[in-house]
Amino acid sequence: MADGANPENSAQGSGETRREFLYLTAGAMTVVGAAGAIWPMIDSMNPSADVLALSSIEVDLSPIEIGQSVTVTWRGKPVFIRRRVAEEIAIAEETPLADLPDPQTDEDRVEKPEWLVLVGVCTHLGCVPLGQKTGDKKGDYGGWFCPCHGSHYDTSGRIRKGPAPTNLEVPPYAFLTDNSIKIG
Repeated sequence: MADGANPENSAQGSGETRREFLYLTAGAMTVVGAAGAIWPMIDSMNPSADVLALSSIEVDLSPIEIGQSVTVTWRGKPVFIRRRVAEEIAIAEETPLADLPDPQTDEDRVEKPEWLVLVGVCTHLGCVPLGQKTGDKKGDYGGWFCPCHGSHYDTSGRIRKGPAPTNLEVPPYAFLTDNSIKIG
């Protein structure tokens, strides 16, 4: 008599199949239960509605005069917006990349040469550089100066002198119209 015809062997085979099915079902339910228990914790790490509301801002540029700078707040950080004069643009464009500790062309840092948009946080230790207000010391290169440790930035926000390792950050922004931008 063949093994397949033996009633004991066929009963034993179905018991193993049933046991495997129970193991797989119990394992799957464990995974689903664990995911259901962990999901609320993971979901709680998403930003809240008030933070998402601050993720982008629109700024009206029409009141800013040529040569004037304003500061707005985006994501809790100061953002410097400067409407540069022709001389500042020319100096920024003509600066040789070899003179820059963190080489970056002015064209790579602006969408329109007249408007410079930067996160106003020194890349050395997170201070807010001077140079936004009339009468502020603008450093040796006419841009911004961080008095805490002596970092000097040029009219394109590039580090020129001092301990700061990189240029001032350019936030993501886009022109909505000729007189307004959206940051973020």
